[in-house]
Amino acid sequence: MDKTEKIWLNGKLVDWADAKVHVLAHALNYGTGVFEGIRVYNTPKGPAIFRLKDHVRRLMDGCKMLGFDLVFDGKEYGFDDLMEAIKETVRANGDAVDYVKPCIFLSGEEVGLNPIGVPISMAITCVHMGAYLGPATDAGAKIVTSSWQRPDNLCGPAGAKVNGAYITSSLAKREAISHGASEAVMLNSVGHVAECTGENIFAYRHGRIITPNVAECILEGITRCSIIEVARDMGYQVDETALTRFELISSDEVWMTGTAAEIAPVTTIDERQIGDGKIGPVAKAIHARFHDIVTGKVPEYEDWLDYLN
Repeated sequence: MDKTEKIWLNGKLVDWADAKVHVLAHALNYGTGVFEGIRVYNTPKGPAIFRLKDHVRRLMDGCKMLGFDLVFDGKEYGFDDLMEAIKETVRANGDAVDYVKPCIFLSGEEVGLNPIGVPISMAITCVHMGAYLGPATDAGAKIVTSSWQRPDNLCGPAGAKVNGAYITSSLAKREAISHGASEAVMLNSVGHVAECTGENIFAYRHGRIITPNVAECILEGITRCSIIEVARDMGYQVDETALTRFELISSDEVWMTGTAAEIAPVTTIDERQIGDGKIGPVAKAIHARFHDIVTGKVPEYEDWLDYLN
């Protein structure tokens, strides 16, 4: 990750080093925040933010779930205000930006779990992310099944990007790295495949694409939804259903999807080779189509891009 110059904080662009909160901020101590990760791509029409409207809607849905009022320093922010604030921040940081992270969090100094009445803040940070899983995944990622369970809908809002919920993902990620893998896949409370630490997961098996449905306690991934639509438009059968660990490991192809990771094929799970151990033709074809879409080369998906200029 490469830093940029400016961070948007409660309506003002401040220097990176000056974007600060107190050590007793409620979000720092109790995880009370909601965030998004959004990709920025270069296109023939200039920089474009991918599916910005959908990300802002999900961000607002997460705030609704946590009971956050979108009022920062006395100003109320609506959908269009959040859209423009994100665009403003990307513009302010130049062409190096490829990833933007808005975060709405309880910034008030508070000891105790009660979130009611605690002051709220919003920060928008831009970075140059590059390849999230690193260059080693060019030949296919090695992943493991985590001993940590994906939190289910009785533990919290699994469909929202809530800050504190990601401690489980961080533990699973640490476990994967310590085992020489680049990522971990988590099972849910009934033993079905849920998702990876920061990505949704897909399998190609017996001529169809399978991905866990939202009832399996997964994040309602925006890249996931994009890939389902693109794959169906390309003529593939895509089933959103329960997926077992056996089905996953015995699939012909497996890949992960996420804003940061984009599309990342998997060639090894738990030391077992997936398919022939190489990146498969289905993942390659969908990835190529997706790349053309996000870089503005496919007019029929033009509404997925919000141009900065």
